[in-house]
Amino acid sequence: MGLIPEEHKMHIKEEMQDNMKDPVRIVVFTQEMECQFCKEARELVQEVANMVPDKISVEIYDFVKDGEKAKEYSVDKVPAIAILGKKDYGIRYYGIPYGYEFNAFIDNIVNVSKSATNLSEETKTKLKSLDKPVHIQVFVTLTCPYCPIVASLAHKFAIESDMIKSDVIEVAEFPHLGQKYSVMGVPKIVINERTELVGAVPEAQFVAHILQAAKPPSIYL
Repeated sequence: MGLIPEEHKMHIKEEMQDNMKDPVRIVVFTQEMECQFCKEARELVQEVANMVPDKISVEIYDFVKDGEKAKEYSVDKVPAIAILGKKDYGIRYYGIPYGYEFNAFIDNIVNVSKSATNLSEETKTKLKSLDKPVHIQVFVTLTCPYCPIVASLAHKFAIESDMIKSDVIEVAEFPHLGQKYSVMGVPKIVINERTELVGAVPEAQFVAHILQAAKPPSIYL
């Protein structure tokens, strides 16, 4: 018995087969000891990959034993999932992308495969103007229906701009980060450690905050 209900597998398989273009690598970092959802995260990724083995390959690493690989992918906690296509777009999941997050996870795989998103042309143009690194963290829970909208946007931004790295973090699995960033409601967005937003922020507003956060602090303030 897998994590993905049998009645949903055919639809997911057809969606990926019909829409994926280039092969995708999914890199998973686990740590079997003292990691509550590592096993489930690994199994979920493998289930997805098994649906389209000609399009998705999976690499599994141990966070401790394969420390150099973790550094290579800038992974600092587990479970961690990176989705890579023609290049590493800086897309990371920390925690299991299950519940409401699962459909967004599948969409991200498809988008990475196509090296393209459905963001507006205005948004794409603005993102291409970025000349400073931007780190987006989106805190979510698996039972939040609005979280996938924001998480998906953050990962689409990373696909469209080499300057953006985007982490989606399941806050229940990382309570110390929830405390650090005062996550009282989700989705919560943290950009470059200084801009914080809560709620289902629209695309245009999200981009505006990214551009503002990318400015030097003296200008920002």
